[in-house]
Parts: sequence; C-alpha cells; structure tokens
Amino acid sequence: RRRAAAQFPLPSPAMAMLARTLLRSGAPRAMGCAFGRSAPAAPACARLFSTKYAKTHEWLALEGEAGTLGISDFAQSQLGEVVYCDLPDEGATFKASETICTLESVKAVGEVYAPADCEVVAVNEKLGDEPSLVNGSPEKDGWLVKIKVTGDTSGMLDRAAYDKHVEAEAKEE
Repeated sequence: RRRAAAQFPLPSPAMAMLARTLLRSGAPRAMGCAFGRSAPAAPACARLFSTKYAKTHEWLALEGEAGTLGISDFAQSQLGEVVYCDLPDEGATFKASETICTLESVKAVGEVYAPADCEVVAVNEKLGDEPSLVNGSPEKDGWLVKIKVTGDTSGMLDRAAYDKHVEAEAKEE
C-alpha cells in the first residue's frame, strides 16, 4: 500500500542540515529540551510562555509581565453567539476579579474578570467588526485584551486542572 503524500512540504536541504547540526550540537538539551523518555517535566523551551486559566473561564497567556486575555472554549459555548464586545480603553487599570469587559450574546451578557491586578495595553480591535471571533477562535484570534500583569496569578490553574474544573462544573448542572 502506498502512503498518502505528506500534508506539509519537506524542509529544504539547507534547513534539514541546520536541524541535524543543531540536534548533534546538543543545543536543545542545553535549553532543557530532551527527547524520548528522559524529557524533563517542564523543559525550558516550553517555559517561554505559559497559559493559565481562571475558574471563571478566562485564559491568560503569560510571557513575563505581559499577558493576553480571553475566554475559554467552554465559556464561549455557554455564552452562545457573541454579537458585541464592550472592551476597555488602553491604559485602564483593574484589580483582580473586577469586570474587565463584557460580551453580549444572543442568549445573555457575560462578564470577563481580570485574572489579577493589571493594566490594559492593547485591545483586539478586530472584535469591533467581528465579535464572532470570540466563538470561532476563543483561545487564539478571539483574544480580548493584552495586559501588563501587576498582581499575583498563582491562583490560576494549568490546563489539566482547568479541564477537571470544567468537568466537575458540568456534572453539577
């Protein structure tokens, strides 16, 4: 049987040679990335940024103090079709758990809470014309605001803990 053609183009010979050279040099291991059974629990290459989740269904992708905030796929599915996003102004500051923006859907109005003390440094201008991005790509193109985090985010959950929280919440309904 013939295998189907790969979906992705093969790397150029120069890129393949560069990749082999880097792998042989030990550069990935020096960064904390290991392959096979000896991989560390949290390699340095995976620590460049991290995504955390709030029990109120916001996600925060952090890179140092800079963060991008949105709502989870679960939250958008509960909210329904988003028709309007009331986003804050750049420079606005919020304390943890304050309403940072509201999302209006055909079913309800949902509040999005600040995951920590923060300052808004950018808003997703695309949502003015296409609020449905929140539904179609809630954890990517449907981000809401970019923030500078000035408070503590240690109470937020990793993906596995958030998934357990959603599962438990679904059982309660």
